Amino acid sequence: MTNRLAVLAVAQCTIDTPVGPLTLVSEGEALAAGGFCPPAVLAARLTPAQREALRPRADLGPLTRAVAAYLAGQIDALDVLPVAQPGTPLQQEVWAALRAIPAGQVRTYTELAAATSRPDAVRSAGTACGRNLVSPVVPCHRAQRRDGSLAGYYWGLDVKRWLLAHEARATGDR
Repeated sequence: MTNRLAVLAVAQCTIDTPVGPLTLVSEGEALAAGGFCPPAVLAARLTPAQREALRPRADLGPLTRAVAAYLAGQIDALDVLPVAQPGTPLQQEVWAALRAIPAGQVRTYTELAAATSRPDAVRSAGTACGRNLVSPVVPCHRAQRRDGSLAGYYWGLDVKRWLLAHEARATGDR
C-alpha cells in the first residue's frame, strides 16, 4: 500500500498581506492549510507526513492567484478553491456551513450549529472553527458570538477584524 502523501506533492508558499504573512499549503490541487503566520508556525499544525513531504514554492498557481484576487477586493475569489482537511463529520459540516456564508456577512456559532446535523452542538461549532486549518478559505473569521461580539480567532482578533472590514469594504457595508 502506497502512502497517499508520498504520491501527492505537498507545497507551501507565503504571501505578504496587510496583516502579515499568509502561508498556504497545498496537497495536490487542494488547499490543505492556510494561516496568517510564518511557514514554521503553520507547519507545526500539519501531520508528520505532510511536514516530511512539504516543499517550499514561490507560487501555488490557481490557489495563490485566488488569494491575491481576494486581497485585491474580489472577495468571492476564495469560494471555488478546493480544500482538503481532515476532520470529524461534524467538523466537516461546520466547515461547509462556514463556506456557505457569503463574503461580507457573519453568522453566530448558534447559526453555524443549526446548519449541521447537530443543531444544539454550539460549542462543537466553535471548536470546529478553532481547528480549521484552511484560513481564510474556510472563513471561520465570519463566526461571532450570539451578542455580536468577536470570539477568538486562531490568528488573532486583529486579523479577524481586518478580514471582516476588508470584506465589508468590498461589499459596500460599513
